[in-house]
Amino acid sequence: MRLGASELLSPLLTFPRYFHEMNLRQRIVLSQLPLAVSMLLVVIIAALYHRGIFGEPTFIWGLVGHGVILLLCTEVPWDRLPPSASLCIPFLDFVAIGLSRHGAGDALSSLAILLVFPVIWLAAGREAVHWVVLVSFLAPLAVLWIPLLAEGAPAETFTGVILLPFMMVAVGLTVRVVTASMNAQQRELEDKERLLNTIVDTVGVGVLAVDRHGHDMLWNPQQQRNHAMAAPRGNPDPNESQLLLFRPDKVTPVPLEERPVRRAVAGESFSDYLMWIGDDDSRRAVSASARTMTDDDGAFAGSVVAFSDVTELLSALSAKDDFVANISHEFRTPLTSILGYLELAADQEYDIPPDLVHYLSVAQRNTERLLRLVSDLLATTSDSMKLALEPTNISELVGNCLSSAQVQAAEASVELINDAGTGIYGEVDPSRISQVLDNLLSNAIKYSPGGGTVTVAAGIASGSLELCVADTGMGMDESDQTGLFTRFFRADTVRNSSIPGVGLGLLITKTIVDNHGGTIELHSTRGSGTTFTVRLPLAGSRKNIPIEEKMF
Repeated sequence: MRLGASELLSPLLTFPRYFHEMNLRQRIVLSQLPLAVSMLLVVIIAALYHRGIFGEPTFIWGLVGHGVILLLCTEVPWDRLPPSASLCIPFLDFVAIGLSRHGAGDALSSLAILLVFPVIWLAAGREAVHWVVLVSFLAPLAVLWIPLLAEGAPAETFTGVILLPFMMVAVGLTVRVVTASMNAQQRELEDKERLLNTIVDTVGVGVLAVDRHGHDMLWNPQQQRNHAMAAPRGNPDPNESQLLLFRPDKVTPVPLEERPVRRAVAGESFSDYLMWIGDDDSRRAVSASARTMTDDDGAFAGSVVAFSDVTELLSALSAKDDFVANISHEFRTPLTSILGYLELAADQEYDIPPDLVHYLSVAQRNTERLLRLVSDLLATTSDSMKLALEPTNISELVGNCLSSAQVQAAEASVELINDAGTGIYGEVDPSRISQVLDNLLSNAIKYSPGGGTVTVAAGIASGSLELCVADTGMGMDESDQTGLFTRFFRADTVRNSSIPGVGLGLLITKTIVDNHGGTIELHSTRGSGTTFTVRLPLAGSRKNIPIEEKMF
């Protein structure tokens, strides 16, 4: 199909990023354009200062030749011809330049420098590798010597123009070396690009790359399917604000400024941002993560956003939670009954042998332990937690918790230090905050098996109630800290030791703190101890957060 002038020149005027991305005709026109523009300037200069040369037929034939060559570049269907066919253009340029220079005479003798354009064409092409140096010397030499031979010029005249052909050889060699290096780099980049595209198209994760202005640079087939799923019905190509993106409750739309791509374009990096995409019939859960890209100067250059479908994972987590909740409920009733009868048996004034009393106490103690475990499981699977907020003397509460932990600390040779201030009050659920302190104290003592100190501090800072539990125990690696508040999590070193536990205490602690509207932070270093800091609002504000969101 024949290209119109606007279609042909559009990529030339907009300066495409890569020369090789143009079609063959566009590349040929672009290669010829510098010489054509140069000849246009020559015509303008001649019209202003050397009008006499327009009376020279040879000069006119040279101008006609340049026009015909440019017309051939734009009109010939080069893509239908052999690749080497385009080499006729630089050879025709040699002829047209020779005619123009001979016709211009001494008035524009510098026209010979235009020979550099066809030399560069030949040197930069992939077809003329072996004989480009020879042509770069002979063609300019012929352009300069043929007119002298025709005029019968003396021999010393020929030696006066020998420098220019050698200059053309130097230009040709330089362009040849640079072009060969660029071609090798281009082939290497193309190989890497094909490899990258293959990898990105193979993975089952949606991948989207955007530049600093938010323009899409790459998105794989999986992300195209995600985009189509999030598109409203009847709108096959929606913009970011029109996509059907919902919060984890599946109802509330994600605000535009919180949408993953918008956050990524703003230069934000994040991980595991959970949302639901699509309408009610085909809604899927997606976890989005983004990482920024920088240029050589360290400035923001764009972002890569990955979208993972986690629908099945959330379904499995929900099924697991339902199972744990149901089985815990089923266990709780018989355990309560067993514990009640054991207490009755222990309270009866019968002549019970001492061994039997011991057996009953052991059974009662283990039943209580099992009942506490079941209660903990129920607490971690409930969507909300009932709180009874009331003004509480925090200083007294800390003291009571330390007293309760004294026996466990003595057995582990751990010293307990009360660093809480006096007269500290907060509006909290005292039983739940006691449970928080008990859990943190128990962990601090357990994970200080060689002795040491555990310090509990309390105070008011930045408008919040702060509780801090610090130990000098074994500490933990950064890799262990990431999953610390998830259900049944225990660090590798702890699992391989004799320290008891099932990995529920810290999850319960975080659930209680979250429902108070507070936060809990962890600082730990392997071999240097661990510090937990709990911050609670002074006025107390309940914050219900579904377990699925907190654990994801």
